[in-house]
Amino acid sequence: MKSAGISYRELQEMLAERGVNVDHSTIYRWVQRYAPEMEKRLRWYWRNPSDLCPWHMDETYVKVNGRWAYLYRAVDSRGRTVDFYLSSRRNSKAAYRFLGKILNNVKKWQIPRFINTDKAPAYGRALALLKRENPQQREEVADPAIHQHG
Repeated sequence: MKSAGISYRELQEMLAERGVNVDHSTIYRWVQRYAPEMEKRLRWYWRNPSDLCPWHMDETYVKVNGRWAYLYRAVDSRGRTVDFYLSSRRNSKAAYRFLGKILNNVKKWQIPRFINTDKAPAYGRALALLKRENPQQREEVADPAIHQHG
C-alpha cells in the first residue's frame, strides 16, 4: 500500500538511514491505529475558509489517443483539479457518473455547499438521480446545490 507516493518499505528504509530501525509491518499497524484519530484532530486545520468556496465544473472536447472525448473536470476556488472524467458522450449519464465519482471519492466535510456549472441541464438531472438512488445517504453525504451560470 502506498500513501503520498511512499511505500511502507520505502519509509522503513528512510527511517533506517536515520538510525530508526522499525519493520514496515509496524509502520502499517501505526497507520491503521493512529490515522483515523489524526484525521479527526487535523480536519479543522485542513479545511480552511478558502476550501469552503464552491467547485466549478465544466466539460470540454479533447483528443485522446486519436479519438475525441469529453473531459469533465471539477476545480476548486484555487484552480486545483478536484477530479476529472473522460466520456465519449456529453449527457446526463456521463454527468451522473462524474458527480458520483467525485462524491464517492471525497469525505463529507470536503464537499462544498455549492457546485457551479455552465447551463448544461445534465448536471441538475444527474444530482437529482443521485439523491433518488441514495436516500439513506442524505444525512451522511453533504447535499451540494448546483448553481448554473451562463
